[in-house]
Amino acid sequence: MTCETLNNVHQLAIYHKERLQKLLEPLVPLIVKSVKNPRSAVCKTALMTCSDIFKAYGDLIVNSIDPLLVQLFLKASQDKRFVCEAAEAALISMTSWISPSVLLPRMQPYLKNRNPCIRAKASVCFSKSVPRLDVEGIKECGMVKLIQIAATQLSDQLPESREAARNLALELQVFYEKSQASTSGENEGEPSASPDAESWEAFCQSKLSALSAQAILRVTSTTPKEGVTAGVTSAPKEGVAVGC
Repeated sequence: MTCETLNNVHQLAIYHKERLQKLLEPLVPLIVKSVKNPRSAVCKTALMTCSDIFKAYGDLIVNSIDPLLVQLFLKASQDKRFVCEAAEAALISMTSWISPSVLLPRMQPYLKNRNPCIRAKASVCFSKSVPRLDVEGIKECGMVKLIQIAATQLSDQLPESREAARNLALELQVFYEKSQASTSGENEGEPSASPDAESWEAFCQSKLSALSAQAILRVTSTTPKEGVTAGVTSAPKEGVAVGC
């Protein structure tokens, strides 16, 4: 009966989303309860419903998303493959259809969660969302804040977190260098600032501790930048979550 009800929600989200929208607030706690259900079939159906809801409502669902986040991160880390895959698909849908400017603040607390698996999945989703920001979005989030997050995650105990942090650092380096080049072009003909003050290395060293700056610079100076975005947006490698 629960699976049938979830399928009805799934169909309403796809074909009659206006009629379902007013029910979202009381509906989300029930979906969370189904995601936590020990029956794998119920859990998977609920996760698939989450994917459809994210796609249908985008930013409209963000105020109700907090109870779902921790469950999605946990389910994406478990060893039941078909449940894990459904949770991963839901997270991809979430990062694809919800604006990063409203999603990133919601995910940030989970980057410091005690559970390393939750931190790892939050790091992956965070690193997928940042490249979708435009110039104003990066400025609003704060370049310094973002690079500090990347530096912190680089020392996480799980490889998945560290890989996400490397991808994030590379994206931020590309953005920073492009913004510096753009500024230089706009100011052409004016006295130029010190090259060191504009360099990525100088920026990291001025905004991070010595050890954090060294870690970020080691990653960004040795890893090719081509295809960075592709690497960030791809799904986490199969089998990573099993170790959690």
